[in-house]
Amino acid sequence: MLKGKTAVVTGGTRGIGFAVAKKYLDNGANVAIAGSRQETVDKALAQLTAYGDRVMGICPDLCDPDAVAAAFAAVKERFGSLDILANNAGVSSRTSLYDYTLEEFSKIIDINLKAVFVCTQAAARLMREAGGGSIINASSMVSEYGQPSGCGYPATKFAVDGMTKSLARELAKDHIRVNAVAPGVTKTDMVAALPKEMVDRISAGIPLGRPGEPDEVADAYLYFASDMSSYVTGAVLRVDGAAMN
Repeated sequence: MLKGKTAVVTGGTRGIGFAVAKKYLDNGANVAIAGSRQETVDKALAQLTAYGDRVMGICPDLCDPDAVAAAFAAVKERFGSLDILANNAGVSSRTSLYDYTLEEFSKIIDINLKAVFVCTQAAARLMREAGGGSIINASSMVSEYGQPSGCGYPATKFAVDGMTKSLARELAKDHIRVNAVAPGVTKTDMVAALPKEMVDRISAGIPLGRPGEPDEVADAYLYFASDMSSYVTGAVLRVDGAAMN
């Protein structure tokens, strides 16, 4: 489905991001995995040796426009194009408002929102030159419903939804589609860090009766990256087992 195309996947070293990177590789794409540290990038690449020279790693500061632009240019130089950007990198928080520090709040804003802007801008510039592309942002079901603590996380995801819909309108003239995937409770390290009783309580409210698998969320990223969604832009696709409905 993606033969001949090149994708950058931020937060691609584990969890949903790693599943997305592997899904893209399995469907013929060249993939650059972006991680926060060279160590984690190398660890992820060691699990993808079967894909040979179709995969590479980068680790720019996602909030630094110059570093991101240079990294994306290196991807284009290596593979010849940059057609797909999966803005998957993100951090969560469960801190109460009464204990929230500005430093923690700012970190959530930086990774979950500012990095999406910086990476999207750099990728869109390359995509416009090439005649188009697809950008997929990581939203969350909490962008619609909020959560009982850690208000910074749902706030950033609500903002990502707004950015997705706005940029879909702005970039359509350049044949760049912008969509978002909003996972529910998914079996990732982020969810594994939550207390078991909390995960059980949340799962009990999912009509399908279980958390999602990273590979199931990755299918939505594949759909938006492929030509199957050629007339879809500005969408926020929930992949949550009908949680909270």
